[in-house]
Amino acid sequence: MHITVFGSGAWGTAVATHMAFAHSVVLWGRDAQVVESINQHHENSRYLAGIKLNPQLKAQADFALAARHALQGPAAERLWVLGTPMGALRTTLQALLNVAPFEEWPPIVWLCKGFEVGTGLMPHQVVEAVLGKPHGGALTGPSFAAEVAKGLPCALTAASACPAHRAAMVAAAHHAAMRVYELDDIVGAEVGGAVKNIMAVATGMCDGMQLGLNARAALITRGMAEIKRLAVALGAQPETLNGLSGFGDLILTCTGDLSRNRRVGLMLAQGKSLEQILVELGQVAEGVKCAPVVHELAGKLGVDMPITAAVNATLFEGISPGEGVMRLLSRGAKWEQAADPAA
Repeated sequence: MHITVFGSGAWGTAVATHMAFAHSVVLWGRDAQVVESINQHHENSRYLAGIKLNPQLKAQADFALAARHALQGPAAERLWVLGTPMGALRTTLQALLNVAPFEEWPPIVWLCKGFEVGTGLMPHQVVEAVLGKPHGGALTGPSFAAEVAKGLPCALTAASACPAHRAAMVAAAHHAAMRVYELDDIVGAEVGGAVKNIMAVATGMCDGMQLGLNARAALITRGMAEIKRLAVALGAQPETLNGLSGFGDLILTCTGDLSRNRRVGLMLAQGKSLEQILVELGQVAEGVKCAPVVHELAGKLGVDMPITAAVNATLFEGISPGEGVMRLLSRGAKWEQAADPAA
């Protein structure tokens, strides 16, 4: 296949270096130093320092030239992979329309997780808003970029309503140590991938305050209850959240030390301000941007999401992590019914 990956951050680079073991891959990046580092030293010195990348991977700073790489060869062997953060998804799609009319586009796959700030749209809805029709799908699931770049085992979900686009994702990524499973519930996959970042911030606060493993387990489990409630309200299949893009991604992001969102919560528990945290982090933590959007969306839909509300209040309303925990502990008793996604 001829594949172009847009976005030379950690995750875009990791996916690109993996795909390059089986396909012809060009990685587009706006940072000239990163592009040079990949081409000359086979390393993304800014986002994946110390990890040797596939020497077959080529980086390109010219957007149009990079995009046209994936317009070569048979139509069934082309793919555009959008590895930008959620906030750049819309502008990347618009830039691609300037490269080629939609009728000439290959399948697209996006790697970003979240809701668009200002519109509250999920990634597939942003794609449909820009293109005027559904197109492509999400490659998502429990995955830390550094581990994928090192070639360690990983399992992901190719989520799309289109069988041909799911097949393209599988063909591009299902090799070496990565397994890819198909899913037609794009809403469930995207909600799971987005809201788990908020729960990871909450878990980081919990662990940072040394509240114990019992509290962590309770928080993750009740966090999934919130994710399911929102996903079902948006039209998802509840069983989707039991899979890789649901519990798999939630467990990894909440407990893994490589999780940026978990680190946000840990630093909040240390008393650091959000501004200081974001400077120290140096990379995007989607849970920070996602929390107010999901909190507002839950209010509009009438979905009870107390953990999300507590995280949002800690991030943006000036309450302490301790006060956020007390808000959760002071809630009245409830009935737990695991078979009911609204429980």
